Amino acid sequence: MGAVKSKRVPRAVREQQMLDAAVRTFARRGYRAASMDEIAEVAGVSKPLVYLYLNSKEELFSAVIRREAAALVEAVTAAVEPDAPADRQLWSGLTGFFAHTAEHPDGWAVLHQQARTHGEPFALEVAAMRAEIVRFVTALIGAAAQEAGCVGELADREVAGLAHALVGAAESLAEWANARTDEGASGERERPAAKDTAATLMNFAWAGLGRLMGGERWTPEA
Repeated sequence: MGAVKSKRVPRAVREQQMLDAAVRTFARRGYRAASMDEIAEVAGVSKPLVYLYLNSKEELFSAVIRREAAALVEAVTAAVEPDAPADRQLWSGLTGFFAHTAEHPDGWAVLHQQARTHGEPFALEVAAMRAEIVRFVTALIGAAAQEAGCVGELADREVAGLAHALVGAAESLAEWANARTDEGASGERERPAAKDTAATLMNFAWAGLGRLMGGERWTPEA
């Protein structure tokens, strides 16, 4: 009998394996310290093949950022309940955000820590992702304002500012949640559930938004 030929791995599958390996390596080593040799080893391929498919370390890192950013945006938008009240839509979107960052800590580390610290073009890739999420949250807050009948009282600029603040708070809270080191009875590290983290942010932000939409505003004393 002739030798059985091994099944060739399709290029698309092989590229995803390389990207998976790159996400893990960049997150744990950092962009500068990560080597193409290590990425190839983790992916189980030769270094020349990584270069053949993805050209350079810089292009590989850019591909990682684009993939992880797209996955995060998809997770947030897919989690939102479209026909629910505005507060429920925002809570479900936040839950999707925290669930995704908890399930993909290496991808989140690449986006939130690595890509932002190495300048263009990497920071621009992350900024584009963040802008897309901010636009999405802006629309949700605008819908909430419309439901509350205070559209004219909340200017577009103010709604956008609130969205930026909320997204920034979510990013900071995700970093905190993923870094938790409290030990439970099993001795394993415990992290808050995504729904609990989303509720924490809603308790912080939505109560204030509710009062604002009810016409109550804070002003500094003269």
